[in-house]
Amino acid sequence: MGLRVLITNLNLWPPSGTVLYVRDLALELQRQGHTPSVLSSTAGGIADELRASGIEVTSSLRKGRPAPDIIHGHQYAPTLAALDRWRTVPAVHLCHDHTSPYDRTPIHANIRLHLGVSRVCVQRLLADGVPKTEVRLLPNFVDTARFTPRGALPERPRRALVFSNYASEESHLPAVREACRKAGLELDVVGVGVGRIEAAPERLLGQYDLVFAKAKAAMEAMAVGTAVILCDFSGVGPMVTTAEFDRLRPLNFGFEALREPLRPEPLLREIARYDAADAARVRDRLRSSAGLVTAVEGLLAIYREAIDEERESRPAAAVWRPLRERFVLQLYWRWESQPTVRRDWIKAIPGVRPLLRRGRRVLGGGAGPTH
Repeated sequence: MGLRVLITNLNLWPPSGTVLYVRDLALELQRQGHTPSVLSSTAGGIADELRASGIEVTSSLRKGRPAPDIIHGHQYAPTLAALDRWRTVPAVHLCHDHTSPYDRTPIHANIRLHLGVSRVCVQRLLADGVPKTEVRLLPNFVDTARFTPRGALPERPRRALVFSNYASEESHLPAVREACRKAGLELDVVGVGVGRIEAAPERLLGQYDLVFAKAKAAMEAMAVGTAVILCDFSGVGPMVTTAEFDRLRPLNFGFEALREPLRPEPLLREIARYDAADAARVRDRLRSSAGLVTAVEGLLAIYREAIDEERESRPAAAVWRPLRERFVLQLYWRWESQPTVRRDWIKAIPGVRPLLRRGRRVLGGGAGPTH
């Protein structure tokens, strides 16, 4: 019997690891005979894609809506808002970011299991007070039907891509550009930081021989068959090889792997490790072990475990203050739906920026930075 699954996320644009996770999860749940819906900001191309597929995307918490069977929560504020609205519905929560205030752990008695996509996300869940018995590592996935293999890589790389929303002149882009110049590589950049948002990277990645990325973006490039060097704003990691694949997978090919400083020298060392044959083996390994279909089947087993679990009488360790937070969340979603030009105009009004910072603190549970 199909499940009604409510997935929460603060927004659905621009494309990011969490946003694309929501899209891929919702579409695959639908393909497997379930009824997903998404509670989020309704603005942007990903929301449009989901609605075009017949998946409801809503920012409404009004009464009268049918209750889901399970809540799959991302991010603090929308997860707790959904739990406050449907107080008898069990939930699972998935942490994607170990530092963002928006990803602060929601503590609630109805959340049966907390999941982390990487070891550092699991550590955050434990540090935020979740009992060890209620925490699991759940590695990320790739839609291998969307990201199809490219042709064979050349013996020597010619074209490289920085694939990151954080790439800018203030982050890792200068070091990567200099390394590529010295290595004789033509370099392109895609991401929010350079004003080039690519809604369909599956049509782009196969044009490159070498990609600099981390986390889900790196996995998508691997699935296509490009060579991948882990790199982002926090540092430089290794070239992903078959020898290191098993070590890097529980790290989500992310933050923990980025141990080298953002300088051309470590990047040049990794570029020199380019091996077209090994990149093909990494592609096959990734596609066989991190596919979307199998991952969603595993999530469905977790959902049913949460639904079937006998209700426990345990008080929540934190109180969701619904009136204020719901109000701020609805304002945030209205803000997200505004065109960028209008938002810039509003932010120029005296006193607006401090109000925005206060709202972000509320959405992050009152903790962490407000940038």
